[in-house]
Amino acid sequence: MGARQPDLKVKTILITQPEPTEGKSPYADLTEKYKVSVTFRPFVKVDPVSAKEFRREKINILDYTAIVLTSRTAIEHLFRLCAEVRVELPADMKYFCISEAVALYLQKFITYRKRKVFYPKGREHELFDILLKHSGENYLIPSSNVAHNELTQFLKKHNIKYHQSMIYRTISDDLSDLTHVNFDIIAFFSPSTLKSLFDNFPGFQQNNTRIAAFGANTAQAIADAGLTVNIEAPTAQAPSLKMALEDYIKKANR
Repeated sequence: MGARQPDLKVKTILITQPEPTEGKSPYADLTEKYKVSVTFRPFVKVDPVSAKEFRREKINILDYTAIVLTSRTAIEHLFRLCAEVRVELPADMKYFCISEAVALYLQKFITYRKRKVFYPKGREHELFDILLKHSGENYLIPSSNVAHNELTQFLKKHNIKYHQSMIYRTISDDLSDLTHVNFDIIAFFSPSTLKSLFDNFPGFQQNNTRIAAFGANTAQAIADAGLTVNIEAPTAQAPSLKMALEDYIKKANR
């Protein structure tokens, strides 16, 4: 596919997520330190599952002893639904998060220091080892309409009790305002953001674009699409994509 070589400089980055509305963007440092242009453009829209629709599933959240959280969006919609169905998660509920960044996001919704929160310190696959150590839990996995197959296959293989509940849907956004996607780096955070790229630009070719992926599922989807992943997180050295991007830019722009 002829992905751009790492010794070519980075000037433009497309982040396929909304621009943060609270506090300083973690990517602001890249603009200040390396003089790169960072563009935020969400590639997907989120359609929340209503409380009425959720009740039809006849799930009692309090029947579960632990919750697996695979994204910040999953956290937001879990607590939205809890408020709408008037369920207060107990203090002894355990939270297993796919990354440190997702775990830290929980602080917006719970008293973090008083709760049992688990997450991998490096690659997200370490979460599987953590889940195996807690195989006696009954897990609830709040998710979108795009299933986290690798996770559920692991739980099935090890006969760990779980239920995956769709609490929101991800839909490809209309990207017609983007007249091109010729950025030095495009950062993807889920398989659905990659799907949106091809829904909007079916003839997309990677050519000189470097592709960043957050999460093993995202990286696999990119590879399955015949593209090359140049930057990946989380890793032991770069638990966040921002850190992985900075490490790459340091080398490319020196």
